[in-house]
Amino acid sequence: MLVVDDVVEVDAPADVVWSVLTDFDRYSDWNPLISRCRAALTVGAPIDMRVQQLMPLPIPMREWVHTVTPGREFGYSMKPLPLGALRSNRSHTLTPLGDDRTRYESHFELAGWLAPLVGLLFGRGFRRGFPGMTTAVEREAERRNAA
Repeated sequence: MLVVDDVVEVDAPADVVWSVLTDFDRYSDWNPLISRCRAALTVGAPIDMRVQQLMPLPIPMREWVHTVTPGREFGYSMKPLPLGALRSNRSHTLTPLGDDRTRYESHFELAGWLAPLVGLLFGRGFRRGFPGMTTAVEREAERRNAA
């Protein structure tokens, strides 16, 4: 199993951080990992992304929203490959801390018997890309909050 967790405390209220995470049309303006994203953000709906930093060229990905608590969290995953070969889980969670601060938790996991191979091929990109996006969420939320 490959797991990449990252947590930051953002100097912005949770509603501002949520607005950054769910403003999919503007991901290309600030997100170093996902250059394009389209989603309805309803359980069962697809989330279509163009992911960068994993390969020399951006790759299209379609995953499926499995949980949404507006203003608090959402998660999505790939359609699992047959025979338990590979499955993923990605989540974004916000916790208000008071004083207009928010804890943002980013979680990614890849499991299944192909996960070690995928980890060898793309683990470095995952370990760089997901924390890079976490930092970018923090910066964009703080920028929007200050504006």
